[in-house]
Amino acid sequence: MEYDIIVIGSGPGGYVAAIRASQLGFKTAVVEKAELGGVCLNWGCIPTKSLLKSAQVFDYIKHAADYGVTVDGSAKADFTAMVSRSREVAGNMSKGVQFLFKKNNITLIEGTGKLTAKYTVEVTGRGTEKKQYKAKHIILATGARSRELPNLPVDGKKIIGYRQALTLQKQPESMLVVGSGAIGSEFAYFYQTIGTKVTLVEFMPNVLPLEDEEVSKTLERSFKKIGMTVLTASSVEKVDTSGALCKVSVKTKKGIEELGAEIVLSAVGISPNIENIGLENLGIETENGRIKVDDYYRTNIEGIYAIGDIVAGPALAHVASAEGITCVEKIAGLAPAPVDYKNIPGCTYTLPEVASVGLTEKQAREAGYDIKIGKFPFTASGKATAAGNRDGFIKLIFDSKYGELLGAHMIGLNVTEMVSETVVARKLETTGHEIIKAIHPHPTMSEAIMEAAAAAYGEVIHI
Repeated sequence: MEYDIIVIGSGPGGYVAAIRASQLGFKTAVVEKAELGGVCLNWGCIPTKSLLKSAQVFDYIKHAADYGVTVDGSAKADFTAMVSRSREVAGNMSKGVQFLFKKNNITLIEGTGKLTAKYTVEVTGRGTEKKQYKAKHIILATGARSRELPNLPVDGKKIIGYRQALTLQKQPESMLVVGSGAIGSEFAYFYQTIGTKVTLVEFMPNVLPLEDEEVSKTLERSFKKIGMTVLTASSVEKVDTSGALCKVSVKTKKGIEELGAEIVLSAVGISPNIENIGLENLGIETENGRIKVDDYYRTNIEGIYAIGDIVAGPALAHVASAEGITCVEKIAGLAPAPVDYKNIPGCTYTLPEVASVGLTEKQAREAGYDIKIGKFPFTASGKATAAGNRDGFIKLIFDSKYGELLGAHMIGLNVTEMVSETVVARKLETTGHEIIKAIHPHPTMSEAIMEAAAAAYGEVIHI
């Protein structure tokens, strides 16, 4: 069977690329060995947000009296029901991709795809049957998996990765989470909120180490406030799983601490899925464990492209989607601008939420900018006060010379829904004074962006 474009992998990079290809008139097929939607829809972004929403609802009920609501009896976290709802949400989203494939006349080829020759993909089906498919353009979008540390081998029972964390049979009484990036922090928050005793271990000096330092320290304080133990500048040296509890040796600033936990969750990053997909058959170049591509995701071999977690850049769903669209539009002869990796938003869906784009304060100073910084705390926000959650702030960083918005850093209620304003502002090269003069609705959380810009220029009203 011959196609114009074959995409290997149906995650947010692969399925988006396929839909855009079909829109542009290409006869398109997608090879997928598991569920449509990849890790994001089935084992990552979407099901974790379902669990986090369950935790948020549980937290609201526990604090119902603060809002003038009386709840008879005690609220209990039904862990099994939360997991069941999460899987249902993920399943519905996967079915949504099936619908989009039918709508756009995209062929789904079920099985494991591998490059065997130029313009050729060999697909091994559910059994051992192999079929050859041809396409002038082949896009690799095979995603990534949990990275394993040598001293933290995942056994799926006592030492687990994010997949097992989504589908545990029962709620553990205690959990030690290794790694405080977005994945580790979200799971740590979820389990702590529903009653598991969580210890979060981070090798770097701050949780969410890629975020602005003030944001990281605020989230750490918030975690400690809900009873979580947070150990920064610490590392897991070894884990003994022979007993009822895991015995975890953690190297801290004070020395080695021996901790016990029912479950150890490894959340120390990802490993790209570039093995066994036929790269060596065509001589496709890799660099630092990822496939080497140009600005339009072309490999060194004509007709072969790569996007998403298997190429350099942030391993984020929205980045993979943007790369897929850019790649296909270039194939179609359009003139898409390369993806701007300096303007990629990042979000963490804890409570408070964290969102950011652009340079941190430290990065801006190290880059030699003369900067203006504006902060607006949610303690001064009427909407945050009415919502009953005043934790956090908006922090904006401007170039003093031109007024360019260099970075935006947010922690608080619903900030993941607010960060897009600053992404667009940076895209349009909006200045600080333009943000100040853009009237924001009151009362909203988002008016804190205007107030933070005003604070940077000494014009803030409400603090």
